[in-house]
Amino acid sequence: MNHSKNIFDAFNSVKVLVIGDVMIDRYLIGNVTRISPEAPVPIIDSLEEEERLGGAANVALNISALGAKPILCSVIGHDKSGVRYLEIMQENGLETAGIIQSRRRITTSKTRVIAGGQHLLRVDREHKNDLEEIDETVFLESVIKILDTQKIDVILFQDYNKGVLTKKVIKEVISKSHGLQIPTVVDPKFKNFWNYNGVTLIKPNLKEIRDALNQEVLVTLDSLDKACQKLMERLENRISLITLSEYGIYFNEGKDGKILPTKSRDIADVCGAGDTVISTTALGIAIGLGVAEIAKLANLAGGQVCEKVGVVQVDKKRLFEEFGN
Repeated sequence: MNHSKNIFDAFNSVKVLVIGDVMIDRYLIGNVTRISPEAPVPIIDSLEEEERLGGAANVALNISALGAKPILCSVIGHDKSGVRYLEIMQENGLETAGIIQSRRRITTSKTRVIAGGQHLLRVDREHKNDLEEIDETVFLESVIKILDTQKIDVILFQDYNKGVLTKKVIKEVISKSHGLQIPTVVDPKFKNFWNYNGVTLIKPNLKEIRDALNQEVLVTLDSLDKACQKLMERLENRISLITLSEYGIYFNEGKDGKILPTKSRDIADVCGAGDTVISTTALGIAIGLGVAEIAKLANLAGGQVCEKVGVVQVDKKRLFEEFGN
């Protein structure tokens, strides 16, 4: 238990630079009372409306919930949702200095309609194109300035393919991290998957690694080892984690990997689980934890948030108790 306490106490001194796509997650929560006479669709009597930070911002919230300090860097629109986004950041105690507003983009928002604990509909408003050159330059200058002026313990790329993480941004930040000897972790998506050459750790899920390699990858050690070998040969990363949904998590720091099964839980919603996994992983890397312990922490944290509906953050006290058992 003392070892576990030392780990969780160590999180309190970690500073994480989080770079990636951010969004507002909106929730309209109510009950289905009848079918509309206008069309065969349910009518929701709205009881509650919520606005939460999503994407890389949810990663930052998870890092904060674990006691560490996140510095979030992203680009949002110069619009009404952008104003609200900054307000929600401040309401959650997050610094806004790393956020760039652009008149050439809109702020990503995802509105979910939920009734009886079930998702009925989601409406997305977003731009998926890469940053225009002028915004890319301003954003990179902002990120580099933070790296030059603050002591960062780990850099986390949270990629949702919404255009903030361009090939140039990824390449220059990784190059800068090597010069400063700062470890890097990435939660990738398909578009930029092979642009993260030289990162310390990459964490795809099973579908993402299947799509990236364009081959079937089975939930067996042999199949995962072979896929991981191809991944590490091409990206030259030191550590690979592959989340396997209900089957747990695969981790590999060399030639032979291992599968850590999940803890039995009542799953309500998998939204945001990947954010929690990469947040915990980044903190583990920052304090020098072994890969097996990082996988255990990440597996428990990801499972924990799946027990609640919507995008929520990890509970540090509960995670500490589960990790120590």
